[in-house]
Amino acid sequence: MSVPGHYESDVWGRFFYSFLRKGELIMSKNLVHYDIVGSFLRPESLKKARAEFAAKKISQDELTKVENAEITKLVEKEREVGLKIVTDGEFRRSYWHLDTFWGFEGIKHTKQEHGYIFHDEETRNDSAQVEGKIKFNGDHPDLAAFKFLKTLTDGTDVIPRQSIPSPAQCYAELVRGKENIEAVNKFYDNETDLLDDVAKAYRDLILALYEAGCRDVKLDDCTWGMVVDDDFWSLMTEQGFDRDELQEKYLYVNNEALKDLPEDLRTSTHICRGNYHSTWAAKGGYGPVAKYVFAQENVEAFYLEFDNERSGNFDPIKEVPADKEVVLGIITSKDPELEKEEDVINRIKEASQFHELENLSLSTQCGFASTEEGNQLTEDEQWKKIKLVIDTANKVWK
Repeated sequence: MSVPGHYESDVWGRFFYSFLRKGELIMSKNLVHYDIVGSFLRPESLKKARAEFAAKKISQDELTKVENAEITKLVEKEREVGLKIVTDGEFRRSYWHLDTFWGFEGIKHTKQEHGYIFHDEETRNDSAQVEGKIKFNGDHPDLAAFKFLKTLTDGTDVIPRQSIPSPAQCYAELVRGKENIEAVNKFYDNETDLLDDVAKAYRDLILALYEAGCRDVKLDDCTWGMVVDDDFWSLMTEQGFDRDELQEKYLYVNNEALKDLPEDLRTSTHICRGNYHSTWAAKGGYGPVAKYVFAQENVEAFYLEFDNERSGNFDPIKEVPADKEVVLGIITSKDPELEKEEDVINRIKEASQFHELENLSLSTQCGFASTEEGNQLTEDEQWKKIKLVIDTANKVWK
């Protein structure tokens, strides 16, 4: 199973080629140095509309009108606080990942006996299951969502980002549990064909997003966050799984989806350990996966979770190539308590021992509502966290 080599690309609006020296083209990175992961707490009007739609009290068109109105207000607020990359808050989604999977041909919405098991809570029990050959058929909810977002940013100084769950995350869901594996086996004779179809569906979606004007795509990915958890892997080993083999599959399917993309499309990945209703699913530092994902995944930036001791130390980021950006998720999105700016600055300095300061940036550790339930803080507290990110970054990088 071959893995493509490193793929270089420019970043529209942020990276540009600055000057020639000794006949060589030198890339200058004008990073903003502050960012967000993407999801925002759902406004009450949106929660109400989604509940009414689920109860068949309003139509899809009526729900879409509410979504459009709230996304419009959100983007205005994002610009107002000073964000340079904006999202739609994932307001049209129930989950950060499953909605995208359901949008592909050959994947259906199912229920399992149990949801995902987090530290002290179990999620809803939705899942995604193979029902045919997987493909992108030209029509996808994420594509429609981006097209609306772009109408709100055209003519402005901000970049619209589309976040999608990683191909590895899709593969992991499709083989989660006996029933899902049995469904895969009905349509795929071998796992390589499954991985290739998932990768192609994703690559086709990414290219469709590009054609719609998207120049910033982020892959959200909890698979690596599960791999680092030794307790989780003690159970997986008993079931016959091999850690290195699984990492090779994750890396392969992600990189296949990312190969030969347009040069002016910025790609990044956010890697965390679960974010549901302010709780978490896995623990452990990035060390066990660094030589795979940090060293070899063909993205230009890594958004990483470092908000507490459960996330480990900064040492593994030394495996990230020197020319790539590491976005430090130091400020938690799970807890309303506001971090002390001095403490955040000290942690950034600590991280700069392992990756050049100029290629570091700051963000919250994750989104504020990876699912529509949202984390346990208020909208006001959410925006205070984002302001802290921006203010701190402006002091560190001036």
